[in-house]
Amino acid sequence: MTAVLVLFGVLGGAVVLLVVILMRRTSSRTETADGLLIEREARLQAQIDRVSFNARAVDNSLPTTSDAYHRRHRPR
Repeated sequence: MTAVLVLFGVLGGAVVLLVVILMRRTSSRTETADGLLIEREARLQAQIDRVSFNARAVDNSLPTTSDAYHRRHRPR
């Protein structure tokens, strides 16, 4: 019984530690124009990757027919 209580105590302590660490993080957005542009590019790239590399796109096409390269390197 003592071992179970110790186990739950350790797990509870780990959860409390993780909550404290996550609550202390600052999740403020970038204020500078450069930072906002970097965030915008990263968000757009993540969206493109989600579309290009989902299960349907990967399983139903040959690797050489992916348009991920063309989307990333298109002229602006």
